[in-house]
Amino acid sequence: MSRTPETRTENSLFQPARIGDIEVSNRIVMAPLTRNRAGEGNVPNELNLKYYAQRATAGLIVTEATQVSAQAQGYANTPGLHTPEQVAAWKKITDAVHEKGGRIVVQIWHTGRMSHVSFQPNREAPVAPSAIRAEAKTFVLGEGFVDTSVPRELALDDIPGVVNDFRQTARRAIEAGFDGIEIHGAHGYLLDSFLRDGSNHRSDIYGGSIENRSRLLLEVVAATTAEIGGGRVGVRLSPVSPVNDSSESQPQPLFNYLVEQLNQFGLAYLHVVEGHTGGPRDNAPFDYEALHQRFDGAWLVNNGYDRIMAREAIASGHADLVAFGRAFITNPDLVYRLQHNRPLNTPFEDAPLYGGVGEHGYTDYPALDQA
Repeated sequence: MSRTPETRTENSLFQPARIGDIEVSNRIVMAPLTRNRAGEGNVPNELNLKYYAQRATAGLIVTEATQVSAQAQGYANTPGLHTPEQVAAWKKITDAVHEKGGRIVVQIWHTGRMSHVSFQPNREAPVAPSAIRAEAKTFVLGEGFVDTSVPRELALDDIPGVVNDFRQTARRAIEAGFDGIEIHGAHGYLLDSFLRDGSNHRSDIYGGSIENRSRLLLEVVAATTAEIGGGRVGVRLSPVSPVNDSSESQPQPLFNYLVEQLNQFGLAYLHVVEGHTGGPRDNAPFDYEALHQRFDGAWLVNNGYDRIMAREAIASGHADLVAFGRAFITNPDLVYRLQHNRPLNTPFEDAPLYGGVGEHGYTDYPALDQA
């Protein structure tokens, strides 16, 4: 999206836009939402297809986080995009969304130290920038919530392989019919944990200085944009969110530098979580506009936005797009409800947010009659 000034009103939230190489019908984005409902082999299934197709009126769907490799998994029943079966299953989903006029990108991740030996090939330790266990839990089938495992420091010789996993997954995303990818560089997962001095204690070229700690994420962005073009790549960041034991002593200079570097790749968008993910927006002082001014692509904001806030954010130029998370879980027709100021569904009290079996709490939230 060009930073050329444009006339906007509060109704601009519902108007078309161009995000890099992707044309969208409105500026409302379905945020990535881990639902833990992939099938055997972490292959998406027919219920996942129905779920995404129901929400195709979003200007852009960002899928639930999706593994770039077997090693990248950190939670039960999260989908992958690294086997032929997974690619074929995702292709059915992207076709269904496109048939309804929607646009969809896949968020790709490596969970890093946010994992457990149960998910790792041969029950090896998860990988991380340093051998520091995250003070967090994950869910293991048959065991419930368990502490994450102590990781091993990712060897210098193994880093090119991780970068290549992201590059190959970007190519598979296009083969699966996605309009692009979103690289998960937030929330304490592998790429984010390399950025932060709380989790990265390395003394080699991937540790120490801001430039060194930013290196892995920038290498992943360089590889994926070279593979599929910057106009089909977005990156998600969470500068001051403490989730998953994320900590950084100097977030402003770190993310100022990082965004300046990311701007060189001609990205479609940056997806910025403002504040504490799912919590207070003002949990720590941070100048988001300083980042915005360093980036020429579309600016996607997230965390606690409602109809009024979203309309104002677009009209004022604070953002080019606004992501909604839990509201999309309970309202497959969220765009219509926001545009016509209709009330939102409340979550079913007897349905889990994560996991579950069957349609209840997943694909059976009602839509309004739009006739």
